[in-house]
Amino acid sequence: MVFTSSDNVQRPNVVFILADDLGWGDLSIDGQQNYQTPHLDKLASEGVRFSQAYSSSPVCTPTRVSFFTGRYPGRLPIGNQEPLLGAQQAGDSVGLPPEHPTVASLLKANGYDTALIGKWHCGYLPKYSPLQSGFNEFFGNFSGAIDYFRHVDTSGEPDLWEAEVPVQYIGYITDLFTDHAIEFIKRQRNQPFYLSLHHTAPHWPWEGPDDIELSNALIGKDGLQSWINTGTAESYAAVVRSLDKGVGKLLQALDEAGIADNTIVIFASDNGGEKFSNLGEFQGKKGYVYEGGIRVPTYIRFPGVIAPNQVNDQVIITHDITATILAATDTLPDPNYPLDGENLLPIIKGEAPIHPRTLFWRYKGIDTPVLPPKVLQGAVRSGEWKYVKTGDKEFLFNLATDSKEEIDLQFEYVSIFEQLRAEYQKWESELEPYST
Repeated sequence: MVFTSSDNVQRPNVVFILADDLGWGDLSIDGQQNYQTPHLDKLASEGVRFSQAYSSSPVCTPTRVSFFTGRYPGRLPIGNQEPLLGAQQAGDSVGLPPEHPTVASLLKANGYDTALIGKWHCGYLPKYSPLQSGFNEFFGNFSGAIDYFRHVDTSGEPDLWEAEVPVQYIGYITDLFTDHAIEFIKRQRNQPFYLSLHHTAPHWPWEGPDDIELSNALIGKDGLQSWINTGTAESYAAVVRSLDKGVGKLLQALDEAGIADNTIVIFASDNGGEKFSNLGEFQGKKGYVYEGGIRVPTYIRFPGVIAPNQVNDQVIITHDITATILAATDTLPDPNYPLDGENLLPIIKGEAPIHPRTLFWRYKGIDTPVLPPKVLQGAVRSGEWKYVKTGDKEFLFNLATDSKEEIDLQFEYVSIFEQLRAEYQKWESELEPYST
């Protein structure tokens, strides 16, 4: 099926659900055995599940920049905020420029009703906000994390907004985001819609729906270190189950509204998991360019277009999702800001074969107790080969035989190592430099 504005075919709605710090194996369909995620498992089974999906970065802000723009995050200064600090530290000194086209602004110009519900983390008021980057409406948080019950950031400041106005709600934040998303999709409208539902779950502080005592214990003690020390494996499981339950409610709402068959639903995570995550056989976690930091669950359901029960081995990355959404909605990208992402529809519709990709990552990080020590990391995946640079150390791995990235082959395969190093250096030279 090809969507064009001249066809008498209703253009599809789009729902993009982004989890926060959800690890590669944190859902039961991907190997989690300590708890079940039946709704996300069902979503995955109703479309295509990618076995080799990556985030554009091992932390949140740059991956979000990549999704919004369809480009590598380092092409913009905001993409070098790894991640963007809180409003008290960063102010409005950097953000996603309102003049830069986004998936939201492009879809809006193409007749879509657009909304972001959940986490933004791409710049602070007054210069930056979702409403200045193509979204008709916004309900969520500007910063990188908020308490699930008190809705404050790591400085203890309130961070829940409707449009560009601070608001107060009582309730568990995952449920509030879900309820607002359902209200949005159930509205009567004569145009298609695009909804980005960017949950804060399962980001720390790890507070399940029944863990209000954990939240209350943080009053007067809010901060990065105390938040990452809040919670247990059991409370983390509760956070993920709540996320799963919310997705189930949203999918049910699409059914009840009679629009499920004409709605693309995409689910992904912004980076690898944290200390309570199941990272499968991979090493590394959030903040590392090893597989555990950048491999993420990614599912796409598109009834009547994508066959169900697919597991696809195509290597993909976050900004491919952007290119795919634009293609599926017959929305042209801005030629002045060429996409780095690839339209996945020919692959997942069986019209084109799986093919090798060459993908890149760069990450320096910031000085913080909750992320790895600040050191420049880089990586290239080309086919089954992966080049990794950490500080002044370099490695070459073959992921087909060494998914744990334990066997350095740079001296056995010198030409491949040198080729990938050169490709990385060329790519890196095209990006915005890190500020000193």
